[in-house]
Amino acid sequence: MVTSDYTHIWDCCCDHGLLGSALLSRLAAPNIHFVDIVPELTNKLENKLQRFYPDSPSKWKMHCLDVAALPIEQYEGRSLVIIAGVGGDLITQFVNAIHQSHSATNIDFMLCPVHHQFTLRQQLIQLDFSLKNEVLVEENQRFYEILLVSSPTDKGDKHSKISPVGELIWQANTAEQSKITVNYLNKTLNHFQRMQLGNNADIQHIIDAYRSVSI
Repeated sequence: MVTSDYTHIWDCCCDHGLLGSALLSRLAAPNIHFVDIVPELTNKLENKLQRFYPDSPSKWKMHCLDVAALPIEQYEGRSLVIIAGVGGDLITQFVNAIHQSHSATNIDFMLCPVHHQFTLRQQLIQLDFSLKNEVLVEENQRFYEILLVSSPTDKGDKHSKISPVGELIWQANTAEQSKITVNYLNKTLNHFQRMQLGNNADIQHIIDAYRSVSI
């Protein structure tokens, strides 16, 4: 899903840097930025990158900082910000902060929350982001929604609106993918129905939204 349209790719909450390293290996962009707030991780990762990518045609840079404080304005060219492996609530905070700091800059985000997908989608809709692509994957019996979205741009932008529960993720071209979508929908509905029984907030509207999904 990462195309060659970007001058800078930011691998946020990069942990051990596996995603950014894969992008670096395939020269996905002229500049790959690794971002994490834990100094122990960033120091180890920087040493690894120096060892394995000393002369990479793609430049790399290590940033030990809060994702909310990305210095995007310091770098010319188009940016893709990837945030994966953390909850949708935290991703929502990061996207809000980055968008507020760079509201005049068109930024693409690739987001893969481990939970709270509905919360994240609602916030993206509120921010008037547009959808470029979305996929559903299963790995080690866990499901992941991956969203490629763009911050608000000119009114001529032809990208799709973001759905609160997704649209493209439910479209399967193979029997295997069809099984994944059915299992994910059932798991998601069961999750929200259990939450409702726990008499927390009123989430009937979320249950109804997922019940309306047609596979």
